[in-house]
Amino acid sequence: MKKILLALIVITLALWGAPKEKKMQLLSPAFENGGFIPAKYTCDGADISIPLIFKNVPAEAKSIAIVMDDPDAPMGVFVHWVIYDIPADLEGLPEGIPNEPVLEYGIKQGINDFRRIGYGGPCPPNGAHRYFIKAYALDRVLNAEPGLTKHQLLQLIQPFVIDNAVLMGIYER
Repeated sequence: MKKILLALIVITLALWGAPKEKKMQLLSPAFENGGFIPAKYTCDGADISIPLIFKNVPAEAKSIAIVMDDPDAPMGVFVHWVIYDIPADLEGLPEGIPNEPVLEYGIKQGINDFRRIGYGGPCPPNGAHRYFIKAYALDRVLNAEPGLTKHQLLQLIQPFVIDNAVLMGIYER
């Protein structure tokens, strides 16, 4: 009986002490989560894409998709960036991704609400706005055509998302 009790205690402690799976993270060297986005990445600056870092991407992930939007826009959610088929083994994206439909490594970009391919930086008409950059780890490469809208991308990836992460920045003109 003592051996069984001891075995149960050891098993219980092993389970409680087992390292928990780390959640995927999305970071930027340009600003902290909840911090202010530097003007360089907005319509008031160079309007170049924000550098991103991916952490704890699940080992089974094959690609990453990203959507950046502004839920505080006067006419409703405004989409600033749609990018997908990012290889899951990339550690992130550098600043200044070209606004081209197809990039290195087969990365594709969609259409933002400026009606352009690629990144369009924060450009609020007034006041402080929140900008959410959402990364989705997918269990496959989509191999979709470039030019998807946010809505099209989110519908397409829904069954393939295995983890996600959010980075939020604020910009005020």
